[in-house]
Amino acid sequence: MNFGIGELLILLLIVFIVIPAPLYIVLHFITKWKQSREISGGDEKMLEDLWVLAQRLESRLESLETILDSESSDWRRKV
Repeated sequence: MNFGIGELLILLLIVFIVIPAPLYIVLHFITKWKQSREISGGDEKMLEDLWVLAQRLESRLESLETILDSESSDWRRKV
């Protein structure tokens, strides 16, 4: 079994393609999957801002409904 440098390189390339490359690909995507499940600091801040905005809008809507109820009690039937 006398291998030349070309045959040795081909053999090493085949071994690399069969064993470490698929393992690397699987571990890479497992890591990406775990990272995507976590929420980043910027996303958390944006969610908090949206929550505050939703609460403010809800408060405004309740105020408008109260004003409309006092001025025109049958406005809900018209809508």
